[in-house]
Amino acid sequence: MGLLDSLASQVLGGGNAQNTLMTAVMGLVGNQQSGGLSGLVEQFSQKGLGDIVNSWVGTGANLPITPQQIQQGLGKNTITQLASQAGISTDNVASQLSRLLPQLVDKLTPNGNVPEGDIMSQGMNLLKGFLK
Repeated sequence: MGLLDSLASQVLGGGNAQNTLMTAVMGLVGNQQSGGLSGLVEQFSQKGLGDIVNSWVGTGANLPITPQQIQQGLGKNTITQLASQAGISTDNVASQLSRLLPQLVDKLTPNGNVPEGDIMSQGMNLLKGFLK
């Protein structure tokens, strides 16, 4: 079992709802219409969470984020949409994302910056590892 498989097991625990949530999150970071990963980083920064999200991108330790801060960063509509897609509560989505998102962003930015180009391909490769 690879690092990302282990991470997915620890964070998500497995199950259809968790796989659906992971797929939806990859859609967020891969959606070029909303700016993709750089748009997500910018969105968190604009909502006062720049220090936290920048720690995930940087090469140092990842700062933790609370479920409430996840809701603040992503917005209520996005959390509600993710919950609906995964078939779980908004509180559960925020809780799982508070553990998953820092690690996912960290793995997508191994050199300490948001990569240019097709982040979706990188994300899909990570997703395949999470879903094994």
